[in-house]
Amino acid sequence: MSEHAGGQETKARRRLAEQLAEQKAAEAKRRRQAWAGAFAGVAVVAVLITVFVIIGGQRGDDAPEQAADAPSAVASDPAEPDAPPAPQLPEGADPALGSKPTVAAGEGELTKLTVTTLIEGAGPKVETGQSITTNYVGVFYANGEEFDSSWSRGEPATFPIGVQQVIEGWDKGLVGVNVGSRVQLDIPAEQAYGDGAGGRPGGPLRFVVDILAAQ
Repeated sequence: MSEHAGGQETKARRRLAEQLAEQKAAEAKRRRQAWAGAFAGVAVVAVLITVFVIIGGQRGDDAPEQAADAPSAVASDPAEPDAPPAPQLPEGADPALGSKPTVAAGEGELTKLTVTTLIEGAGPKVETGQSITTNYVGVFYANGEEFDSSWSRGEPATFPIGVQQVIEGWDKGLVGVNVGSRVQLDIPAEQAYGDGAGGRPGGPLRFVVDILAAQ
């Protein structure tokens, strides 16, 4: 082989080596760009996740404020009891019959039925056999503890009078009372429920009764 031919071969090998080096460099560059792109994509996803979590947390934090603006459960609870409606009073009746009376205990030993007029009504007298409509409060005569009240039920009670449909103290104490009256009945045990057998109130009792109507 001549010297000239050997020089050309050396140059060809050098160019081939340079081309291979350039190809390797280009390949390495493409790989770096691919990794950079993948990393950028991961970073974007991470940022989006972070933003979603932050926004979601703010929405969760806002929930109590929105709930606080809503009507409270207490204000809208249908189970909350309303005040009993005022009773329908007879024409010309004392307005005091529209409010529940305060009933105190009695004094001393009660030996007979005692009827005390607290408010005198202007209506007709109650007659035996009529059905009367009343509001009443019943307490134990000895200590004034309430055991029954139409006021607590929110409506007056209607029943026949003078025909043994109620206790004797009511039958005898309310016949002849004017409609529109408020009377106090002090009733001995024997004219009430006796000793209270069967879970009924025993002993002497005191009732304050409003006569609202008689038919």
